[in-house]
Amino acid sequence: MRFFTKKKKKLSNDSMENGVHMIAAADPSSVISEQFKTIRTNIQFSNADKTYKSLMMTSSFASEGKSTVAANLAVTFANQGLKTLLVDADMRRPTINATFSIANPKGLTNYLTDRDFDINEAIYETSTDNLYVMPSGPVPPNPAELLNSKRMDVLIDSLEKQLDLVIYDAPPVLSVTDAQVLSTKVDGTILVVRQNVAEKEAVRRTVELLRHVKANIVGVLLNDTEISGGNGYYGYYGYGYYGKNEKKS
Repeated sequence: MRFFTKKKKKLSNDSMENGVHMIAAADPSSVISEQFKTIRTNIQFSNADKTYKSLMMTSSFASEGKSTVAANLAVTFANQGLKTLLVDADMRRPTINATFSIANPKGLTNYLTDRDFDINEAIYETSTDNLYVMPSGPVPPNPAELLNSKRMDVLIDSLEKQLDLVIYDAPPVLSVTDAQVLSTKVDGTILVVRQNVAEKEAVRRTVELLRHVKANIVGVLLNDTEISGGNGYYGYYGYGYYGKNEKKS
């Protein structure tokens, strides 16, 4: 039985090798950075009864821009004065090392596999005030099991007590089970969908899998959209936010 009809493409390693584009830090007054500020506001007001302390970014498949969105949103929240931590929970295809120029970093897997490890050794300051990052660390053989461990629960609880917001950059939902596991532990999940790349059936299946584990889907971010009236540059990096109450297609 076939669910998805597009041919399998070779995954790009560009973001792993060169990092993601941090426009919210490089040009905070740009049109694109303003879009991220709008997304931040929509997230903050999506639930009047609760302040999100932890958010997970994921997608259906790789190369939809989830790591770019996660990093730029983290900068945007930090610029608002919130003590923000960006955690690279994509242990198979990490990007934080390259994005923030951290060589041979210790990170999340070090803490999850070594009971004597000091978590402070895995948290790095950045050039952006209030923004800290936690790399994924060495690639483990069992990422999903580590994310589903009691030690991960303890870490999430501890980080939420020490910080204003923790953003987890998780693997794609349809590739591995990691994102489903992590979605049950955080306050909210945001699905990044890249226009003209994501397949409708794949997105529907992703939402089904997240709902199956009772993940709190805060909204869907449509990435790489054309901005009306914009030039080519801004059109390439357009972002839109769609909340839980949007009509299904």
